[in-house]
Amino acid sequence: MSRTTPQWKNEIISGFIVFLIALPLSLGIAMASGVPPFAGIIAAIIGGILVSRISGSNVTINGPAAGLIVVVLHGIEVLGKGDAGAGYRAMLAAVVVSGAILFLAGRLKAGKLGDLFPASAVHGMLAAIGVIIMSKQIHTLLGVVPHAKEPLELLAEIPNSMVHANPEIAAIGLASLAILLVFPFIRSSWISRIPVPMVVVVVGIALGRYFDLDHVHTYLWNPGASYEVGPKLLVSLPGNLLEGFTFPNFSALQLSGFWGVVLSLTLIQGLETLLSASAVDRFDPLRRRSDLNKDLAAVGLGSAVSGALGGLPIIAEIVRSRANVSSGAKTPWSNFFHGIFMLLFVALAPGLIHQIPLACLAAVLIVTGYRLASPSQFKHTLEIGWDQLAIFSATLVTTLATDLLVGVLTGIVLKFLLHLLRGASPRSMLSASMTEEADGEAVRIRIRKMAVFTNYLAIKNKLEKIPTGREVILDLSEAKLVDHTVMEKLAHFVEEYGRKGGAARLTGLETLKSTATHPLASRRKGK
Repeated sequence: MSRTTPQWKNEIISGFIVFLIALPLSLGIAMASGVPPFAGIIAAIIGGILVSRISGSNVTINGPAAGLIVVVLHGIEVLGKGDAGAGYRAMLAAVVVSGAILFLAGRLKAGKLGDLFPASAVHGMLAAIGVIIMSKQIHTLLGVVPHAKEPLELLAEIPNSMVHANPEIAAIGLASLAILLVFPFIRSSWISRIPVPMVVVVVGIALGRYFDLDHVHTYLWNPGASYEVGPKLLVSLPGNLLEGFTFPNFSALQLSGFWGVVLSLTLIQGLETLLSASAVDRFDPLRRRSDLNKDLAAVGLGSAVSGALGGLPIIAEIVRSRANVSSGAKTPWSNFFHGIFMLLFVALAPGLIHQIPLACLAAVLIVTGYRLASPSQFKHTLEIGWDQLAIFSATLVTTLATDLLVGVLTGIVLKFLLHLLRGASPRSMLSASMTEEADGEAVRIRIRKMAVFTNYLAIKNKLEKIPTGREVILDLSEAKLVDHTVMEKLAHFVEEYGRKGGAARLTGLETLKSTATHPLASRRKGK
């Protein structure tokens, strides 16, 4: 008779494994955001201990995420006007205000608003964030301080950094990058269970000790080329944890640009949380669905508390959540334990964290950024249609050239214009035309005219009112245009409704012409 591990032990084990992954990520995200490393630790602790107890998710891990690096860094620059310390404290005030707004939004059941954003624009925004992360961290990995500040300029400066790389620091960074790229391909059951970021940290600490990064010194690489290394290339934590807390400066509410930063934070944080929580639901072993409104409120409250103590904003995070599920977690307690382990480690072993080279954290972030902006993202978007690639690319390029809000707005406007060119009227794009009919034991929902991202909320409200356990027929035969965002949402509804014990299917697709071969591509009437 086999004995199974009690679930509470699985939650502790999962929490510990997630902690091993989250520690280097939290430190790296904080450093890349231009704030003290301890700010990332605070966010991870609050995300685990507090948010896990009040969220609407089951296996989601909450904490700092790479998607907000750009917003935080930009906010510090805008609000500090050259003074990084003042910008940091002003930024914390923006984090608290944004968190309060998200909390209220969740309480007012605004979780559905995430469906208003076209999928390709959101993915383009995330790809731009990935490019920005890589453009900054490649220089850190090579041990070079770039002169440029803007993403496109940082990309252009990469060849110069490669020529002037600090050999010892580059060795640490490239070794870390090699581990991150090679480890996933090693076919071994026991090796696959080891969190790769923690392997990077261990190897990085060993190389840092070998190169004596604890002490400031110079070394000759070849005649005429000397390089300086020292503790500034290691993670810096306060000797006394109480000294690590920084409090917001709420007089920043009067600064020009403050509310723009709050808007950027709220938009990106809210969108990423809703998208991530929905994505995590798809690999929940018990097929449960998160309460997105409750999740939004919990993340908002957690962010407000984190910002009040000097921490980064908090969101739901996909990669750590996937590792959580893979480790056997089934309840929010694993998220709680991940926060507890983070707290204990920082309290008991701050000196060990100080031994981590910045170059190995840069490698972790480069891989994270690459995942957001990999060629496969472009390929997948192209398979859905040239129109989606245009929206994706326009959002990405505009974000790199300006900022996140302008980039997302560009994607939305472009999609709106494409629908107008396909014959949609502004009125039809803002209101959905539907009827509900009894078809024997089935419920038939006829969707007429336009079914696009701007009117999907009305369609969603109708679908959510259908009792579980029925047969649902989504009839698109009388629709004139169904865009990719709605096709994706309807496909998700069909899958989700089936998990709940009902049966749902799409009909009438043969009357619509697809804009690409992908099953979820936009469709419209036409020859």
